[in-house]
Amino acid sequence: MAREIFKNKEQIQRISTYIDGFDEHMQGGIPQGHIVLVTGVAGTMKSSLAFNILYHEATKGKVGVYLSLEQGYASLLNHFVNMNYDLDQINIMILSDISKINEAMSSIDQDKGGLLIIDLGTIRKQVGAMQISTGKDWLNLIKNIIRKSKEMGGCDHFCLDSLSALYVLADFQQARTKLFKLFEFLRDLQITSFLISEMPLTKDSYSEYGVEDYLADGIINLDLARRQRKVTREISIVKMRGTKCNHDVFSLEYSGKKFRAMYGGKIPLI
Repeated sequence: MAREIFKNKEQIQRISTYIDGFDEHMQGGIPQGHIVLVTGVAGTMKSSLAFNILYHEATKGKVGVYLSLEQGYASLLNHFVNMNYDLDQINIMILSDISKINEAMSSIDQDKGGLLIIDLGTIRKQVGAMQISTGKDWLNLIKNIIRKSKEMGGCDHFCLDSLSALYVLADFQQARTKLFKLFEFLRDLQITSFLISEMPLTKDSYSEYGVEDYLADGIINLDLARRQRKVTREISIVKMRGTKCNHDVFSLEYSGKKFRAMYGGKIPLI
């Protein structure tokens, strides 16, 4: 599917990150259809930030798919309940049986929106019994889920949690080729995608293979800054194609059911 060429920048539709004080530093948000790496070391709230976007978009009638390769849906939802998200405000559906994928997709009300959480941990056990074992089959299975979520459910936003887990699950011996095809697959579907990427502890790249950095349309980096006995979360826009960005580092906090990016000495640095 060919991507639209805009006549002027006002035609570019953008998606909010729902982080107070952040969107204005990238012309109002993420361009619709972008593939964005949400990267950082462990404990920087990457999954929470991605869920935050899909949750708020669902309250506006959009359809999101959150594909978890690591956490089961109960653990995932309990975490967000603990963060005070009111899950009754959106239509949440759980897919933990691969044989019911068509039923789940067709049940999505595209007029009301919603969030489909796919628990691949449970599905992996079912697929194992179906003798699907090679990395290629796993990757094709995931692509098929995404494709159906678009064609049958009208999916607007997709989150893969995480790329690191995908690399363990699937065969990525030819990583550059397979990643290129995966990114092009998502780009052709024109789904705004958030790919959670675990940054190496050395922090010398934003992803495991390095190729993801330039294949992605955008990179939002989360970090932990240690100052004496205080640890502060930080967020920055590394890149965002088609967007004028402020690449400064902002302090990030979550309180009162909101993410906030703070800048200009609004909190003490030490």
